[in-house]
Amino acid sequence: MKTKILTPRQMGEIDRATIAAGIPGIVLMESAASRVVEFIAERFSPVSEQRITVVCGKGNNGGDGLAIARQLHVRFNPRILRVVLMCDPAELQGDAAANLKMLRACGVQEYRDFGPEMRSSTLVVDAVLGTGLSGPARGAALDGIVEINSLRALAKVVSVDIPSGLSGDSGAVPGEYVKAWATVTFTAPKICHAMPPACDLMGELRVVPIGSSVGLFENDPALNLCLVGREDIRVLFAPRVPDGNKGVYGHVLVVAGSRGKSGAAAMAGLAALRAGAGLVTVACPEAIAEAVGAHAPELMVEGMDRVEELAKTRSVVAVGPGIGTAPETSKMVRRLFAGLEKPMVVDADALNCLAGSDWRGGKFLRVLTPHPGEMGRLTGRKVSEIQADRIGAVCELAVSRGVTVVLKGERTLIGFADGRVWVNPTGSPAMATGGTGDVLTGIVSGLLAQFPVDPDLAVAAAVYLHGLAGEIAAHELTEQSVIATDLLGCLHRGMREIADVPHPV
Repeated sequence: MKTKILTPRQMGEIDRATIAAGIPGIVLMESAASRVVEFIAERFSPVSEQRITVVCGKGNNGGDGLAIARQLHVRFNPRILRVVLMCDPAELQGDAAANLKMLRACGVQEYRDFGPEMRSSTLVVDAVLGTGLSGPARGAALDGIVEINSLRALAKVVSVDIPSGLSGDSGAVPGEYVKAWATVTFTAPKICHAMPPACDLMGELRVVPIGSSVGLFENDPALNLCLVGREDIRVLFAPRVPDGNKGVYGHVLVVAGSRGKSGAAAMAGLAALRAGAGLVTVACPEAIAEAVGAHAPELMVEGMDRVEELAKTRSVVAVGPGIGTAPETSKMVRRLFAGLEKPMVVDADALNCLAGSDWRGGKFLRVLTPHPGEMGRLTGRKVSEIQADRIGAVCELAVSRGVTVVLKGERTLIGFADGRVWVNPTGSPAMATGGTGDVLTGIVSGLLAQFPVDPDLAVAAAVYLHGLAGEIAAHELTEQSVIATDLLGCLHRGMREIADVPHPV
């Protein structure tokens, strides 16, 4: 089951429904504090030797911080524990006020200033602002953020729910924010935890349960934004049945390449093979056929004049890498898109061939894999507008045209015709090099050929594997040195990691 990504408003509704169902808010706050303290105990043992400062705001996030401070004192009695309250105690309400009272009852005094001993802190707990912030932090909260950041040279910062100063509603960064070493959030990730640039500012992210009813959100179809996880796609990389043969793993037709771009055709074809397709045929111009075939003897090569004939008998057709946008090519792409009764993966020049025409998906699967520039040409929108609301853009295109859209970039998005959007967490800036999109086209088509009964999962698995291969390549070769074909050499390692199969010694 995919991990739901929530907005702060949705999280608030779930909290209210959980409380209405019989779990008091102060119990949820105590549970949240326990999970954070468990994380601290795991990462900062022995906690009794730590010099800890807990910085609390006036809302529920501050209440979490007060409960964390009390639990740290009672359970571990750190060498130094200083609680800084960034508001008048009289401003606290409800569960936060109750936790201040309990903290005092345990003999821990809160302060309104940071004090000189804070400069020797080894750990700072940031509980100033929660996910409800919509604009830049101001006033005392901003002062707290600045003070916390001044300690980063000596202390690690653990943020509660979100680094203070970031907005939970988007990946945007509205102003000054806490530079967190780690973030512990509750129940489910919020949009800020999943989308850039904010997702890159969490440090280590830990999502922990606190007692909210799973049924309140995991089975709600209205909550249609999800994070793709390794456990979701693992089944596609399980060992094959002993009597499997190439015929049961699909035959991909890759329509790609033109003069000077034989590599695009070869990379897409090889990626489909490496992804596990039983057979791959590359259709390309006769002038480059020999060059394409020379890249791998396993690739079968046919001429472009046979594309529409061959497409009818193949499991999946991938079209676009390096084919150009000549008039006859554009007509061929549009005919296939409109009439082929097979799944299609449409990328690169094929997307440009569709742009400006009245194209629309139909009964048979169409997977489009644009980067933001191609997305702009498909929709007539500026790239800056698309990038400002990537989730909205991918959802609108997928729903309005009845297709699956893979919008490439950091945190690649997969939009479906029914309004669902899945966020892919893998990838690396090392992949910002020519040809990696061609490799993705091949991986998508190769997995679709093998798993036609679950195409959504196949697309998600392809995107995840593609990004993971990029991460592995970057780790081995550095981000600057990776080229697209390096991803092909890392696919098998990515598959092993997803399947949780040990590497051979």
